[in-house]
Amino acid sequence: MERLFNLDAQLLFDACIMAIAMFVLFTVLSYCLFEPVRNMLEKRKQRVVSEQENAKKEHEEALLYKEEYEKKLREVDKEAQEIISEARKKAMRQETSIIAEAHKEAERIISRANAQVELEKKQALDDMKQQMIAIASMMAGKVVSSSIDTTIQEELIDETLKEMGENTWLS
Repeated sequence: MERLFNLDAQLLFDACIMAIAMFVLFTVLSYCLFEPVRNMLEKRKQRVVSEQENAKKEHEEALLYKEEYEKKLREVDKEAQEIISEARKKAMRQETSIIAEAHKEAERIISRANAQVELEKKQALDDMKQQMIAIASMMAGKVVSSSIDTTIQEELIDETLKEMGENTWLS
């Protein structure tokens, strides 16, 4: 009798041996080749995950640094504005002080000039009085040179001066 697909004991035995050999081969290959590849892929997967986590942490740190930097910039701007404001106030105080000092100096100059003008006016009046006295005495001396003595001449000068008065000298 012919067998179906030539199934005999030798074929079954060869098929079993081949199956066992393939199983052993796959087992050995999985430990020799597949396991290192799996380990390598697992390590790569872990490295990628850790790099992603590191990138995420660095991004968060960068955001914190950026926020801190912006805060410091705002503080620096605020401080700069305060310094500028203080400088303006100081400049205004100095300006006020300089203007006040200039006004005082101008007042001192004006008062000195007024005092000098008064002094010169008094000197001019005194000079004018002296010249008028000299002219009056010369005139009186010519008119009355022979008949009046010096005491009468002095009395006439004083009387003339009294008649003319102080207002005459001021005009």
